[in-house]
Amino acid sequence: MEGIADYEFVRSLGDGNHGEFFLAKTPARLPVEAELVAVKVLSGSTTQEVFRRATRELSAFAAVRSEHLVTLYDAGQQGGVFYYSMEYLPDGSLAEPAYLLDESATLRAVAHAARAAHALHEAGIVHRDIKPGNVLLHPEGGKLSDLGLSQVLAPGMTLTGMGSLGSIEFVDPDVLHGEPPSRASDVYSLGVTLHYALTQQGLHGELPDHDPVLALRKVLSSPPSIDPGLDDSLAEIVSWTIAPDRTERPATALAVAERLEALVTA
Repeated sequence: MEGIADYEFVRSLGDGNHGEFFLAKTPARLPVEAELVAVKVLSGSTTQEVFRRATRELSAFAAVRSEHLVTLYDAGQQGGVFYYSMEYLPDGSLAEPAYLLDESATLRAVAHAARAAHALHEAGIVHRDIKPGNVLLHPEGGKLSDLGLSQVLAPGMTLTGMGSLGSIEFVDPDVLHGEPPSRASDVYSLGVTLHYALTQQGLHGELPDHDPVLALRKVLSSPPSIDPGLDDSLAEIVSWTIAPDRTERPATALAVAERLEALVTA
């Protein structure tokens, strides 16, 4: 794919839920100083109704003011294909960092993602897709990216049906069982993201990489297991965020951010 609308693609940045990211040259019409932006092109075609719902969600996301949220620039539809553009951060993500992260940098990035999630929650928005690949890195920490649009793109389908196989282990089991996404489910995802970023391991061991049904079954049937090598203070935070009872988790993502920041500055 060479481009879409007036975006000229430089190269692919990899797949994301429901589509593919591309590095693109910034169109002259955008009031953006950066020469390059990231563009996500959704798989398949979208109806006008789905396009309207998706742009409403993205507009709400873009209206939230937080230095820890990736900036959205533009959204459109060409030939039935939905796309949107955003700030490009070249340092990778917690899933694939462009450089070796020490523990402090990792904690700072997750704390920033938690602050971003809190800003969304205060605006009445649940992210729904917090995972290492959506915590983008920059020299000062991290930014939360790629609002989960699963329920917009396919109303009535569960996240298990719409999300990628690699996302399942970061989803609150309550949501996998059909409960609506919430602050508490985003907090759960932050905890699993923290654990993965620190240990390079999920909470359910190796998941089948070829069969989403088997992967889902393993996540739902096996209790989460925190890496015994994790520092006690960090293991305690992970355990707090993934408590089976939602009421026992941190009341806000901000509380998670503050606990992590206290460890960074200790």
